[in-house]
Amino acid sequence: TGADPVVILSDLAEFTNFVTRVKIVPAIADNVAFGETERMRAREFAAKLSMRVLSRMWQMLLKGIAEVQAATRPAAAAEMVLVRIAYVADMPTPDEALRMIEQVGVSPLAGANAAPRGTSASTNSAAQPSASHAIAALRTNAEPSARAQMIAPMGEPQSAPAALRLASFPELVALAADKRDLLIKAALEADVRLVRIEDGRLEVALERSAARTLVSDISRKLEQWTGRRWTVIVSNEPGQPTLRSQNEAARNQRERAAEADPRVQEVLARFPGAKVVEVRKLAPDLPASDITEEDAAETFDGDDQ
Repeated sequence: TGADPVVILSDLAEFTNFVTRVKIVPAIADNVAFGETERMRAREFAAKLSMRVLSRMWQMLLKGIAEVQAATRPAAAAEMVLVRIAYVADMPTPDEALRMIEQVGVSPLAGANAAPRGTSASTNSAAQPSASHAIAALRTNAEPSARAQMIAPMGEPQSAPAALRLASFPELVALAADKRDLLIKAALEADVRLVRIEDGRLEVALERSAARTLVSDISRKLEQWTGRRWTVIVSNEPGQPTLRSQNEAARNQRERAAEADPRVQEVLARFPGAKVVEVRKLAPDLPASDITEEDAAETFDGDDQ
């Protein structure tokens, strides 16, 4: 259909996150910032799916998004990610597989190697204790190595890179400019009206000219730039004017103030048809503390003469 595969997987990951939040706190589904259909589907999935399934799908989507971004054929990579998610649903989890082994005595995948029906019951009964002893031996041998693997990283602490924190909306726009993402920067200035911004959470209102994928694009870019996940929500509140509107209002105010100046009015009266096109700020005067001792000495010498 021409949709961006990364955007599709990002939307699935965002919906998975929403379903998980609804499962933990059902009142989140009453937030009118989300559509009615999305809230109803979130309630249904939260009631049917376990936290284990949601967590596994979240991890697979995050890994799949990175694979699609690095793939030479993003569409094919995204298809394989969806196939992997669809077929992993039929596989037992590690704890379920272990429980099946303990109950049956043999691996559920070893049906082809099972004894024929004609074998005696004594052989089957003897196989079950041996399988149980084998499982216990595997557990005993695996526990020390697992503990060693868990303890070893603790002895060598690694300092993780500090996540970038944004305290204001202008900082976000400046970050987009630093990353040279001109499309996101232009969209933030012209199509986004800020409602509130917190650490890891951005609530905005959108102009009619905003792209349909702008919210997911901003969320994905913020996660890439700051090293942490951001929640971007479209609010029903009007929000502040866009940065472009604020800049235009400030420019118009400066032009009106300049036109009201008597000296400017005198120039405009002397040159009919002239108008104020742009108002620029002059460089500030040097403070008195910047005058050096040599300049002061020369001034005093001139006064004495």
